Amino acid sequence: MAITLDEAVELTRTGDVWVFRGRSAADRAIQAMTNSPVNHVGMAIVLDDLPPLMWHAELGKSLKDMWSGTHQRGAQLHDLRDAVVTWHDKYKQRAWLRQLDHPVTREMEDAALRAVARLDGTPFPSTARLASRWLRGRIPLRDKADATLESAFCAEIVAVTYAEMGLLPHRRPNWYDPGRFWSGDDLDLLGGAQLGKEIEVTV
Repeated sequence: MAITLDEAVELTRTGDVWVFRGRSAADRAIQAMTNSPVNHVGMAIVLDDLPPLMWHAELGKSLKDMWSGTHQRGAQLHDLRDAVVTWHDKYKQRAWLRQLDHPVTREMEDAALRAVARLDGTPFPSTARLASRWLRGRIPLRDKADATLESAFCAEIVAVTYAEMGLLPHRRPNWYDPGRFWSGDDLDLLGGAQLGKEIEVTV
């Protein structure tokens, strides 16, 4: 099933995830390292009369961050349409939408915005740091979950925000990678929430 970007923008709601797959060497490295068909994930935030927004983390700074009003790297809040077009045109990525099957309350929206306020601008990690952090996330440790990030990968940003919204348990955010948000993996959401199957978005 495929829909147009216009249709997807109209359809998306807060908590929906957008996953991306590219073919560059860096994209393939992330896919191989995480054993996943995708290499990037973002989360939709759709509030009142604002345009739909994309909350994610990336190395680039081609789009204005809607929270800070500046161009920055790392965790960013973008106009969703502009973000998808950029990832398609500039980064040569295919996009899919997965809709959240769960009511999103005002309290959950507020929690998502608090996560944005706390994490916006958090730097994107270096490749070496990203790899070591991803591996550490799979080694059982005795320490408590730590949601304070000095640097953040895209999946960690989405996972921490989901946890703040009560959709995921609080655990080490480096346990998550983009593939966790693909339907081929198991993402144990709380409270009966589920993510629908991927809907391809044509740009």
